[in-house]
Amino acid sequence: MTVILGLTGSIATGKSTVSQLFKDFGFPVVDADLGARAVVEKGTAGLREIKTYFGDEIIHSDGSLNRQKLGKIVFEDGEKRKQLNELLKPYIRKWIMDETQKQVAKGVSLVVLDIPLLYEAEYDKVVDKVMVVAVSPAIQLERLQKRNQLSKEEALLRIHSQKSIVEKEQLADIVIDNNGSKESTKQQVEKWLGQMGFLSIKG
Repeated sequence: MTVILGLTGSIATGKSTVSQLFKDFGFPVVDADLGARAVVEKGTAGLREIKTYFGDEIIHSDGSLNRQKLGKIVFEDGEKRKQLNELLKPYIRKWIMDETQKQVAKGVSLVVLDIPLLYEAEYDKVVDKVMVVAVSPAIQLERLQKRNQLSKEEALLRIHSQKSIVEKEQLADIVIDNNGSKESTKQQVEKWLGQMGFLSIKG
């Protein structure tokens, strides 16, 4: 039987690092960010939906999505961000579930669903366990500012657009402490995989 693990965190807590670790250990990862991109490619129903709502200004001259312009709009307006998520939610969910079933059909022991807004979009109801990658609020702010070249105010705006990392930690089945080195994070993931018996039965 395949175990489906939901992997999440908050912006700049290091979820992508942990996602890559699972890939390195040989486990399939279904990446919601890839799904979010796939459902708004040129010619998709998803792109048509957001063009209708946000207007032609978020479309490049070649017909593709202007992600930078759309990103600026939704990070500055909570209602528009909520509407974007609502518009794309059914398309992304279908993509994620389709990709997950492809892996389950292969008979793998573990499939990891890498989903930034896992709790916000209620994917915790369709996975067997949830792993949250966490750092302290101070480190989260510092890493986000450095990574995205943002002011403190801009970074806090993005952080507060999601459920807080503290809330997610409280809801999680497994918490990975990513305040330290990558090696420390890897050891925590490897320990969990070992405890669950996945390292000896990789699909």
